[in-house]
Amino acid sequence: MEYNNQVSLKEILNKKQVFHNNRGMSLENDINISNQYYIDTKQAFIYKKPTPIKILKVNYPSKTNKTGRITIKEAYFEAPSTTDYNGLYQGKYIDFEAKETNNKSYFPLENIHPHQMNHLRNIIENGGIGFLIIRFIEYNKTFLLFAEDFFSYIDHTTRKSIPYEYFLKKGHEINEKYAPRLDYLEIIKKSLDKNMEVS
Repeated sequence: MEYNNQVSLKEILNKKQVFHNNRGMSLENDINISNQYYIDTKQAFIYKKPTPIKILKVNYPSKTNKTGRITIKEAYFEAPSTTDYNGLYQGKYIDFEAKETNNKSYFPLENIHPHQMNHLRNIIENGGIGFLIIRFIEYNKTFLLFAEDFFSYIDHTTRKSIPYEYFLKKGHEINEKYAPRLDYLEIIKKSLDKNMEVS
């Protein structure tokens, strides 16, 4: 289930699944619910990026198509997507990728495509905030790993995966709450506050 900016916070919180344990709820859904909470409370404006598609055939409303809607009959992905989400928080550009894994021991790097890695590098090199949100389904734990720590690891190893222990050491576990569901901005805020103290 996805929410757009036409859905109020009250409607989201009234959804039955918000009250249940995380089992069976996708990471994407959790992030979408959290992002809508941030939007409704005017804390941040972060959205899921649409995947670019090339439309080849459409079905227009007619006597046989009585839905009154234009439907896409044939299309293909025009270009690889960059990352899943982007937006603004406290005047800072945010960009991140979200992934789930069933593996208990590591996160496979093949789950992050080279063009996505390049995109995240460009984000942080230009002063944006880039990160990964990774859920280890077997542990029911979700981590935020800043792009700087992600690249620090992959630039100094030949491994094709990131061990779970690295997430325990360098990652930041995201607390599950009533609202927002996954409060990843709490981690971003602490990082920004820390950087301000240093400077």
